[in-house]
Amino acid sequence: MKTTGTRSLVLWILTGGFLAGLIIFLYGYLFHGGDWAIQAYNRHLTGGGQLGYAGEVLDRNGVVLAYSQDGQRHYNSDLEIREACLHAVGDTNGFISTGVQTQYKTELSGYNFLTGLFSPTGEVTGHNVTLTLDSSLQKLALQQFNGRRGAAIIYNYKSGEILCMVSTPTFDPSDPPSDLDSNPQYEGAYLNRVLSSTYTPGSIFKIVTTAASLESIPNLDTRQFQCNGSITVDNNEITCLSHHGAITMQEGLAKSCNIVFAELAMELGAEKMTAMAEKMGFGQSFEVDGIPTAVSQYNVDGATQNELGWSGIGQYTDTVNPCHMAILMGAIANGGTPVIPYYVGSVSGPFGFPLHRGHPTWGDELVDETLAGKLEALLRYDVTSDYGDDMFPGMAVCAKTGTAEVGGGKKPNGWIVGYSSNDSTPYAFAVVVEEGNYGISSAGRIASALMSAAPQAE
Repeated sequence: MKTTGTRSLVLWILTGGFLAGLIIFLYGYLFHGGDWAIQAYNRHLTGGGQLGYAGEVLDRNGVVLAYSQDGQRHYNSDLEIREACLHAVGDTNGFISTGVQTQYKTELSGYNFLTGLFSPTGEVTGHNVTLTLDSSLQKLALQQFNGRRGAAIIYNYKSGEILCMVSTPTFDPSDPPSDLDSNPQYEGAYLNRVLSSTYTPGSIFKIVTTAASLESIPNLDTRQFQCNGSITVDNNEITCLSHHGAITMQEGLAKSCNIVFAELAMELGAEKMTAMAEKMGFGQSFEVDGIPTAVSQYNVDGATQNELGWSGIGQYTDTVNPCHMAILMGAIANGGTPVIPYYVGSVSGPFGFPLHRGHPTWGDELVDETLAGKLEALLRYDVTSDYGDDMFPGMAVCAKTGTAEVGGGKKPNGWIVGYSSNDSTPYAFAVVVEEGNYGISSAGRIASALMSAAPQAE
């Protein structure tokens, strides 16, 4: 009896182990089967770790950006479109993590748990992925950068659709340069700077200092500051590019007076400045089609008064992510709450059957509604009083430029962030040009060209 009991126990253990293994296998098959199917060892489906047989990647207008033929991956015939769309589409080897050929590899393969990689007709065709991007805008952005490094994003702050997302440097995915990994010209070429990079913000950060001041300091609309070109704090200078004399905060934002915003940051103190920065999205990541953005940082722990002043100007250790800044602009345009951007418009299966559609997703409130209205008025004044409405004709744009000192003997980075308050062009944007010097003349020109070419919203 004892022997029989032992054998029964062993049998129960083996049966339990078998059932547990079966459950684990079935779970993996249902939820990770696509990942198994597209592994590099499936040579009849992949080549060099990338799909040899996969669906098309198209832009919002149906322009084919990538496709498979005879077991090879091919790209659009226009070199500039190939390079401009690289970081959204992805490269053949899958090194660019933000590309849909990496992020949506399973979907492009056409995998489903019933027929695997085969369509109902028995063919290996894959699913098509349509992006929200406009390839003509992508191409224009690349032309406007003209070989300079940087990032540009334009998105519809009502629908969430990204129309333009360009990062430079870039390269031709059809014919990658042989020195791609060694030539300084291509340093960081695998990185999508819109989503995955951070930069010193310079004067665009004054939007945050403005918001904190409006919330905590009374009578700002009548208060005057005195700018004589510099102030001394802790035996160190905080400098301004001009001598503005007596100036209001509204004028100070439009003319980007460093003295105004250094004094405001010091008056507010680290706690209030940090609270507003965190409220406006600093210290957090946003997900764009499942891809986490790089985190903007504002950290003045242990900062001296001088350093706190510089932080209010957008220097010190401040860093921002371009996509985050576009989201913040979209939030202000929407009365304080952003619609999160996305660039995968749809995934379609056999016979065009829709498997996935992008849709608006509201994020957390970044700005109080009343405060958003005040910021809009100030950002609109920036354009009407200093930049000129002819930069963005007919769009009632609200914006802020920035010139960010980066040190190391390099020229400053040029910035512009903003949005159109016109219902027919509900677009928010952020553009940064590395070593672009003044934001108005570098990033501003790119934003102007892109916004002018953007289609009317439907």
